[in-house]
This record gives sequence, structure tokens and C-alpha cells, in this order.
Amino acid sequence: MDELVAGEIDAFWWDDSLKGFGVKVTPAGKKVFILQYRVGKPARLRRSTIGVYGQPWSPDKAREEAMRLRGLIASGIDPSVPAPHKLRATVEQLWKMYVEQACGHKKPSTLARDLSSAKRHIIPLIGDKEVSSLGKADIQTFFYAVRAGKSAVDEKTGPRGRAIVKGGPGTANRTLDLFASLMTYAIDIGLRSDNPAKGIKKFPLRNRDRYLTSDELKRLGDALEAVQASGANPFALKAIRFLLLSGSRKSEVLALQWKWIDFDQNLISLPDSKTGARLLHLGSAVKLLLETLPKVANSPYVFPSARGNGHVVGIRKIWDLVRKKAQLDDLRLHDLRHSFASLAVSSGLSLYVVGKLLGHTQARTTQRYAHLAKGPVNAAADSVSDEIALKLAGKKEPASEGSS
Repeated sequence: MDELVAGEIDAFWWDDSLKGFGVKVTPAGKKVFILQYRVGKPARLRRSTIGVYGQPWSPDKAREEAMRLRGLIASGIDPSVPAPHKLRATVEQLWKMYVEQACGHKKPSTLARDLSSAKRHIIPLIGDKEVSSLGKADIQTFFYAVRAGKSAVDEKTGPRGRAIVKGGPGTANRTLDLFASLMTYAIDIGLRSDNPAKGIKKFPLRNRDRYLTSDELKRLGDALEAVQASGANPFALKAIRFLLLSGSRKSEVLALQWKWIDFDQNLISLPDSKTGARLLHLGSAVKLLLETLPKVANSPYVFPSARGNGHVVGIRKIWDLVRKKAQLDDLRLHDLRHSFASLAVSSGLSLYVVGKLLGHTQARTTQRYAHLAKGPVNAAADSVSDEIALKLAGKKEPASEGSS
């Protein structure tokens, strides 16, 4: 910066790597970081002042600010007013920035879900609102509108696709979480000083954990056999069996590849899952299922698609056939995982071991099944209550071995 000297008029020096970023040197010798850009239709040349060279504006810090401003410009926001809190943007414009700049850490599946929530709920209901003008009442109205199904749609998305979007309390709660994250990002980039989504009370959700009884498991097994006998896709049906026998998530099973399986060690090394890379332990029944599955030529997948070169994607239709045949209309695919966990805990396995089987990274996630375990406190309650019941009935306790 020392080599930049003052002249008779303002002099401009431009950065070689970041377009529009530069330094203005005034005749008085003041060095001011600026960003020059074009915005609007027709495009108009604008110049935004970042700050005077010195504390806190070092060249590196000024360059970071210039990059932030260019992000605003790319989203259609004109940052020509230097004070960050005066910047203007709609929720839709903010969302575009958020996706481009703040979602790099998200898993593809998470990002896809967020994009769907924004497209189906946030943009239609509140996308045209100015971010800086949003109040808690606006968020509350938006929240209740999602729950009431104001943004619900049922439309075709292609030759074989269909988007059925519903409202409800669960959808509203998830959308509120995403919107709160969006408002946190607005604070980070200077569009707001507070989060209007904070403090909005979520809708209570009914506990939907569903466990299969022994009779229901038998009915489910019979239904799987019957549907397979009718000529349904055998790989989709085997995938359903795998879900139940392993306690895995659907996303972990459908894209399973043969190269990840180690039959000698009875392990599957999943390179990615909801909780990152993890080891899936093969029980003997799961191993037998895999060993009897035919491999399709030139396909790396355990459960290949009936069409094309990919893997089985959607098993909802065949699952609906199976559960209808088993008279288990309220059973969800994810309930197979719950049933695996409930049987594991009920059989006496510790929550730690069950957590390892399910791929949980936090103990509190497995804690939801704790009520199914009969621990030492339950055993003590049985012992004491049985003793009191015997005495109430005037009976003596059975003599212990070795007593005289």
C-alpha cells in the first residue's frame, strides 16, 4: 500500500484477482477501499465504499468484505448504501444468497430437503417480503399458514414423477427451523440485527414410534412372500427385508454397493450416512440374505433398479402393497428401524450397543428406547412387590438353597 501515492485528482488502483475491488487514493493521500460494479437493467455503474485503509480495514479484511458485497450483488441486491443495516433484500433474494454461500457444509440429502421446503413453502408464502421489515407476527402467520396447508400442492414433475406437498404441524416445524437458520444468515451479512423466528412456539407432535408385535411380524413376513409370488420387483422386496433385519435407514440401504461389504468380517463400510461414514454390522440373517442375492452384470449395486443402470430409488408403491396385504396400514417404512431397536433393547442389550447397531452418534438419540429395557430398578420393583404380595397372602417365601 505504501507505493500508492497521491496525485492531483483521485487515483484508482484495481485488484488483479477480484473484479471491481480496488483502492482510491485521494489528493490528500487518504487510501479508501472500494468496490465497483454494475447493477440493474439497464446495468448502471456503481461504486461502494468499504472503508479507509488502517484499522480495521487491512487489505485482506477489505477483500473479504468486497467478496461479501459481490455475493449481495449476484443475488440482485444493490449495496451502494454503505451501512449494512440499510441493505434491502426480499426473502427470496436472501434465500438465493443462503444457498450459494452458506450451504456448503450440508449433505446433499439435507440440502435437497431444504430446497424443497423453500420452493414449496417459504418462497410462495413469504418470498416477496422484505427481510428487514419482517416482524414476529409475520413469521407466526407464515408458520400457521404452512400448518393449514396454504402452500399444499399436488402436481406432476415429469413423465413418472409427482410432487404431493402437504401441510401439517410436522412440516410447519421443519420449515420454521429452516427459516430461523435463514434469518441467522441475514444477521451474519448485516440485513438484520435480530431473528424474528426466535421464540415462535412449535406445534406439539404426537409420538409416532411404532413397534411390530410378534403377530404383526408374522403377518409382514407372509405378506412379503405373497407379494413376491405375485411377480413384484424382488430387489425392492429384499430391500424391505434388509431394512427390517438390519435396522438400517432407507437411504443407507437402497444405494448399497457390493464393494462396501466385507463378508469375512461381517461388516459393511458405509462411506456416508445421516451421521457420516459408519460401520454396519451384519447379523447372520442379513448375511444370508445378501449371499443369496443374485448380482446383476455391470451393476455395482446390491439392489439394482429394474430400469436403467442405477439402484432402486422408490419402494413406496411396493411397500404400500405389502403393508395392505399384512393389514398394517399405519406402519411406515421407518417403523421397521424402530422395531429392530425395540427388539434389541427388550432382549437385554445395553443402550450403548443398540446405539452402535443403529449408527447413532449421540447417546440421547438411543435414549428414546430406554423405557423398553428392564433394568435393575425394574427387577428390584418386581422382587419387592412379589415379596409383599406373598406376605399379604400369608405365604412364606420359598426356602433358599443351603438353608436348614
